[in-house]
Amino acid sequence: MTVVVIVVLLGGAIFYGAYHLLKRTEPFALGEHCLVTTPEGTLDIDIEQAQVAATVAAVAARRKLPERALQIAYVTAIQESKLANLPYGDRDSVGVFQQRPSQGWGTVEQLQDPVYATRKFFAALEKVKHYRTLPLHDAAQAVQRSADGSAYAEHEQSARILSAAFTGRVPRAVHCWYPPPAKPVKPQAETARKQLVRALGTEAAGKRGWLVAAWYVAHAQKYGLREVRYEGVAWTAAAGHDGWRKDAKPTDSVQVA
Repeated sequence: MTVVVIVVLLGGAIFYGAYHLLKRTEPFALGEHCLVTTPEGTLDIDIEQAQVAATVAAVAARRKLPERALQIAYVTAIQESKLANLPYGDRDSVGVFQQRPSQGWGTVEQLQDPVYATRKFFAALEKVKHYRTLPLHDAAQAVQRSADGSAYAEHEQSARILSAAFTGRVPRAVHCWYPPPAKPVKPQAETARKQLVRALGTEAAGKRGWLVAAWYVAHAQKYGLREVRYEGVAWTAAAGHDGWRKDAKPTDSVQVA
C-alpha cells in the first residue's frame, strides 16, 4: 500500500511540474501570429501583415472612403507584397503597394511609409471613374497598371475578411499573440496613440472604436502594450492567443496600457 501511495504522489508531482512547465513555455511554442475571424471566414496572418492591414483601414477611414475602396486596396497589397512593407521589388518598386519612384509615386523613403503609400494609393483610386461599382480587380488594375490585372481577383475573399475586421464592422475580430520579450518593456501608449492619429486622424479616432481597438492589438508588440480594453472585453498580451475575454471593468472608449 505504501508503494502505491508513493507512486501516486510521484505521478501527481510529475504531472503538476509538467503542466506548469507547459504553461510557461506555451507562449514560445505558439510563436507569433494574428487571427482574423469574421462571418466571411478566417485568416491567419503574421503581425506585420496585421499592422499593414490596420494602417490601410485607418487611412481609408480618415478619408471617409467606403469599405469597397478598402477591399480594393487589400487585393492590391496582397498581390503586390503579401501585405508587407518591402524594401525592394520589380525594377524600382518598393513598399506595400510596390509603387515606383520613377513613375511619380514618391521617394523610396516616402513609399516605405505605409501611411504615405496608402494615401497615394487612395488618391489615385479616387480618380478612377466608377471605382465603387467596378469589380475589385478591375479597380485595382486601373490604379496599378499591372502586367496581369486578373491576379488581383484571387484575393477578393481575403480582402472581404480583412475589411470586415479592420474597419471594426465586426467587433472582436482581430487578436494577436507572441512570446513575451526577453527583458521587460515599458509600454509606449502615447507613442502608439500618436501613430494611430497620424493614420486615422483625431476626428475619426473618437468614432471608430473597434477599428481603433484592432489597430492597437496589431501594434501591441511594436509598442509594448500589455492590454487593450473596450466595450466589456479585453485583449491581453500575456494571453493573446485566447483572444478577447470578458473585462471586469467595462469601458465605453478604447483603453490601452
